[in-house]
Amino acid sequence: MTEPSRYGDAEITRDGHVAIAEIRRPPNNFFDVDLINALVAAFHDLDDDPECRAIVLCSEGKHFCAGNDFSRSADQSERTERNVSQGNPLYSAAVDLFSCKKPVVGAIQGAAVGGGFGLALVPDFRVVCPEARFTANFVKLGFHPGFGLTHTLPKLIGQQKANNMFLTGKRIDGKTAHDWGLGDVLTDRENVRSEAISLASEIAENAPLAVLSVRATMRAGLAESVKDQTDHEFLEQHRLQQTEDHREGVRAVAERRAGNFNGR
Repeated sequence: MTEPSRYGDAEITRDGHVAIAEIRRPPNNFFDVDLINALVAAFHDLDDDPECRAIVLCSEGKHFCAGNDFSRSADQSERTERNVSQGNPLYSAAVDLFSCKKPVVGAIQGAAVGGGFGLALVPDFRVVCPEARFTANFVKLGFHPGFGLTHTLPKLIGQQKANNMFLTGKRIDGKTAHDWGLGDVLTDRENVRSEAISLASEIAENAPLAVLSVRATMRAGLAESVKDQTDHEFLEQHRLQQTEDHREGVRAVAERRAGNFNGR
């Protein structure tokens, strides 16, 4: 291992030709535009580093990424409204993440919720454990999915399973995620990161130019599709953000109760 490099709340260490990008906001690893921009800066530098041949995206603490911190939801609403004419800078950063050239393996040891679920779909592969949780709980917030999930999730698990998750807001565990094709490797919680590094190392031992070429072919058009989808998602989110149902949904989720929605 080499000495770590810091990009805001992301830390980069090395294991041979594998770079380990760790989110360091434990225990929940809530995300915001600053965190995603930090990952973008790290990934761009790793793209330019010929010694890096694969990346492991992981998190310190109990959860992979628990999404938005709803204790700061009012501030987030104000920022979103101010930027409606220009689009959402968070989603611009998300598109940049999907544009990363190097293969990425995600280590998902706990909850990936909402936008954190979207972040978990940036990697090419996911190593999961039974304790992992994936939740697209947007309808429970009176809200529309974001972070490109309406494009990326159906591509992985199929339209009907994605519809089920989006329209019910249900949570699935790591075993179900593995059964559905959302997780590529199922292992014990304590081995999630080591298994992710092992898979990334298996990729990194191959001819690097060939790996980059094949990955670019297989992901052709993905970032552009995510851009188109996040543009639409943002407009729907902004529209729904003005509703009573959204305000009630944020309160209900924060209070861990069912929402009392009225369709307004």
